[in-house]
Amino acid sequence: MNRFSPKVVEKLKYYVYLYIDPRNEQVFYIGKGKANRAFSHLGELRDCDKVRRITELKKLNLEPRIEILKYGLTEKEALLVEATAIDLLDISNLTNAARGHGTRYGARASVQEIVDRLDSRPAKITDPVLLVNISRAFHYGMSPIELYDATRSAWVLGAKKDEVKYVFGVYQGIVREVYEVTYWLPGGSSMRYDDYHGNKAKSHRWEFVGILAPEEIRRKYLNRSVEEYFKRGSQNPVKYVNC
Repeated sequence: MNRFSPKVVEKLKYYVYLYIDPRNEQVFYIGKGKANRAFSHLGELRDCDKVRRITELKKLNLEPRIEILKYGLTEKEALLVEATAIDLLDISNLTNAARGHGTRYGARASVQEIVDRLDSRPAKITDPVLLVNISRAFHYGMSPIELYDATRSAWVLGAKKDEVKYVFGVYQGIVREVYEVTYWLPGGSSMRYDDYHGNKAKSHRWEFVGILAPEEIRRKYLNRSVEEYFKRGSQNPVKYVNC
């Protein structure tokens, strides 16, 4: 099946769907939409984890199994269900590029994360800064060097990077650390803490080498909220401020 009948489309309204790998019965993608959106990824050609998984299955004469998680929804309800399902299964286990569009408030988190998020004061950024969303790499209890490497490498950046003085490692809208940039290198040019086999160059990406920002700068920004600087729903993990 590659499309719904008009009668089914009308009754489905908005819905949330799952792509399941038939080899291990694991969900690898969660999406939302209406009409025949659930089938649209089968013919996608762009380079992303989801398409690579589908292509891998096709080479084995297999196809992902598509299931409907919830239907008969409004668009707003579908966004919330999609985001909740992604949170439940953990985005690190999925090929989704983002956590969904309903995660700015109320996303799954530990009690400590919720306290950090709700108790934080907004940052007023007056310096030339690059905000880096490290949601895929961040976890509580990570070492300082893990946090540094997660923040510094490797991002798709343009000429504006040369105006950046400080880089913020951001998770769930909260500044987790502040670094002062010493210099920029092509992505993969320097060793990471977990690199035992040699880094590979990442075309069109950049990484910085730096140090912890001065204490007065860290006091100014650390543990402050920068949610308002990220456009809601944006999948771009980096954001220039005052550059």
